[in-house]
Amino acid sequence: MKMNRRDVLQLGLLGSSALFLPFGSQKSAFAAPLSPQIPRFEMPLRIPPVLSPQYSDATTDYYEIKLQKARVEILPGTTTEIWGYNGLLPGPTIRQRGGNPLTEGRQSVVRFINELGVDARGCDIDAVIHLHGMASLPQYDGFATDFIPTGYFKDYIYPNDRAATIWYHDHAIDKTSRNVYMGLAGMYIVEDEFERNLPLPKGQYDVPLILRDAFFAQTGNNAELVFDNRNERSTYGDIPLVNGVPWPKMEVANRKYRFRVLNASASRAFQLALSRKADRLTLGEKIAVIGSDGGLLEAPVVLTTPYQTLEIGMAERYEVIIDFSQYEVGESVYLRNIGFTGSIDTDARIHTLMRFDVVREEPDDSRIPNSLRAVERLPIGDVDKVRTFRFERSFNQWLINGKGWNENRVDANPDVGDIEIWEFVNPGSGWFHPIHVHLIDMQMLDRNGMPVRPYERGWKDVFHVGEFEKVRVIGEFGPRNPKFVKGFIRGKFMMHCHNLVHEDHSMMTVFEVGQGGDGPKSAPAQPIAGMQSFEATYPTPPDVYNLESIEEFDEEIYGKGR
Repeated sequence: MKMNRRDVLQLGLLGSSALFLPFGSQKSAFAAPLSPQIPRFEMPLRIPPVLSPQYSDATTDYYEIKLQKARVEILPGTTTEIWGYNGLLPGPTIRQRGGNPLTEGRQSVVRFINELGVDARGCDIDAVIHLHGMASLPQYDGFATDFIPTGYFKDYIYPNDRAATIWYHDHAIDKTSRNVYMGLAGMYIVEDEFERNLPLPKGQYDVPLILRDAFFAQTGNNAELVFDNRNERSTYGDIPLVNGVPWPKMEVANRKYRFRVLNASASRAFQLALSRKADRLTLGEKIAVIGSDGGLLEAPVVLTTPYQTLEIGMAERYEVIIDFSQYEVGESVYLRNIGFTGSIDTDARIHTLMRFDVVREEPDDSRIPNSLRAVERLPIGDVDKVRTFRFERSFNQWLINGKGWNENRVDANPDVGDIEIWEFVNPGSGWFHPIHVHLIDMQMLDRNGMPVRPYERGWKDVFHVGEFEKVRVIGEFGPRNPKFVKGFIRGKFMMHCHNLVHEDHSMMTVFEVGQGGDGPKSAPAQPIAGMQSFEATYPTPPDVYNLESIEEFDEEIYGKGR
C-alpha cells in the first residue's frame, strides 16, 4: 500500500523524528507504511475480566496485579508485545463497593508487582501507579517519581469514597506516554448502594468501553506497537482499539445498555456519535449521558445525532445509555468518531470505531430516571482564592505559567477545606489541553465566560481547555466525606496536562494541601524477594483511613456525591 504526502500529513509524520519502536529499532518516517489493513467489524468485543480479591477481611479487599510483558493477538493472525497489568490489554477491571466501610462499603489494598524487566535498550522499566479519580493519600496517589522498580512491589490503599468510573494507569516521570501506550491501563469501578438501587442497566448490560488508538509495524506474524511522540508533541495511531480490539463488533439485545466510556489514548480525543451507517451520520440516533468523571450527573443529558455529539478528551470518562430497542433485530448501528477540534483526527480509519449488531429480543426492566444523583454546587461567594494557570509551548517545552516540572517546587498551597477557583488558560499553541487535577473532583463554571456543555456540569477531574480558551473550575480541598478520612488529606499532589506527551515533557506541576502531610514517597516499594502473603502482612485492616472511629455514615453528604 502506497502512502502519499497527504497520508503522511494526516498521520502527523511529516517532519517528525524517526518512529520509535519500544524495542529500540528506528525507521525513517517517510519509509514507514501505514498499519496493516485488516477486516473491520469481524472480531467480537472483549470485556476485560473482573479481578477477584486474593484475600478479604471485615472491611478490606486485597488484590494483586502483576506488571508483565506478554505477546497477545491484537491484529488477526499476528502477535504483539504489550506491557500489561496481569499481561492483559487493557488490564483487569476492579469493581468495588463504595460507602461506609463499616456497613456496605469496602476499602481496597492493591498490590502491584513489577515484573517488566528491561526495555530494548537494556534500561529498567520502572513503574508508578496512579488510580485516576481516587482521593488517595499522597503516598498512594502515584507521584511521578514514586517508582516501583522492576523486581519490586508496592501496596496501594484506596478508600473507595465516591461511586464513579475511574481508571488506573502508569505515571512514571518522562515515560508515562510510552508505558500507557504499551498497555499499562485498566478500569476501576466503584458503586454504592444508592446507585445500585437506581433502575439503570446492570450486570451484563453494564459494559466498559476503553478507547485508544495505536500504530503497528508488521513483519511476518509479528505486529509490533510503534511509538512516536512527533518531536515531543503528541502520539497518534491509525487503528482504533476498543477494549484492545480493532474495530470490534458487539452483539446486543433490543434493550438498554450502560456503557462506561474511557478515553485511554495518549494524545487523541474523540467526538462520539451513533449512526446507522459506517461512513456517514444518520439523523435521530440518541445517546443518554448519565455520568462523568466523578460519578452520576444530576439528570440525564440526551444527545441526538447529528446535532449533538459527546466530546471526550484524554483521560475523561462518560457513562452513557444506548437504547437498542429503537432498532429492529437484524439492524446494526455504529459508534463513530467525527473529528475533534484541537486534535489531529483527520485519518479516515479512525472515524468509525465499532459496530453494534442487534441480534435478539429480551425483556428490559431498566429505565433512565429523570433524576440521578444530586450535585451540590460549590458556593462561588465563599471562594478563598483564585489562581490562574497558563498552558503553552515555549522554546520546545510544554510549560505551566512559564515553568517546567520541578518536584520540589510547590505552585499552589490551598489550606484544608479551602474553596478555590482555578482558571486554566490556553493562549493558543496549536493544541488543546485536557487538564487533570489529582486528589479532588471539581466543578466547571464556564468556558470563555459561556456556559459549559450540559454533560460537563457534574463532578470532574479532567477539563478540556481548547485553543484560546479560559476554563474556570471550582473545588474544595478537603475530603469528599468529612467522616471518611483520618485527619483529612494533606500533602503534595500533581496537576498536569493529560496529553501524556505534554505531561512527559514538563507540563506538570505540584500543589500542596495544607502543611505537614505525609510525603508522596513515604511508602516506598519493597523487593519482591521479601514479599509476604496478605494474611501475614495485614492481619487487621491497615490504619490509614480511620475506619474504627466511624460511628455513623452521613448519608446526606454521601448521597449528594460529596
